[in-house]
Amino acid sequence: MDFLVLVAEKFIGIFNAGGENLVGLITGILPTLIVLLTFVNAVIALVGEDRVTRFAQFCTKNIILRYSVFPLLAVFFLTNPMCYSFGRFLDEKQKPAFYDAAVSFVHPITGLFPHANAGELFVWTGISSGLTVLGLSIMPLAVRYFLVGLVVITIRGIVTETLTKIMWKDHA
Repeated sequence: MDFLVLVAEKFIGIFNAGGENLVGLITGILPTLIVLLTFVNAVIALVGEDRVTRFAQFCTKNIILRYSVFPLLAVFFLTNPMCYSFGRFLDEKQKPAFYDAAVSFVHPITGLFPHANAGELFVWTGISSGLTVLGLSIMPLAVRYFLVGLVVITIRGIVTETLTKIMWKDHA
């Protein structure tokens, strides 16, 4: 009987812990996410879709901008998974590389801009919780993730575009 009581207590304990986590999110990060989403949508409305399109076309002409600034803007403004729709500004041979860069950036951006990918927020809070427990700021880690993420997506985009061109020649 004691074993069944212990199992029942542990079972309900899982849900109690989940409830405590939910309350923490509601009083912590969720208001920030809502304000960030509102801000991003306001910026897009103020800038205008035509200007966004022209800027996107400018970014896609340069290989470095195409796989650094362009995915960053896509993930920041459209968030995951809508950010991949920025691929419409690219040639077919560049779309796989853009996708690779954008999908690789949805985690590194989360520490600074949690609205960009709510699904990755749980990963980020798990990683950064060690610093929080120690009473340290998570911002240095968030900035490092962000900067390393930019370098990595640029490299991945260039490499993937190169490989795509090689494979495209084999099947052309």
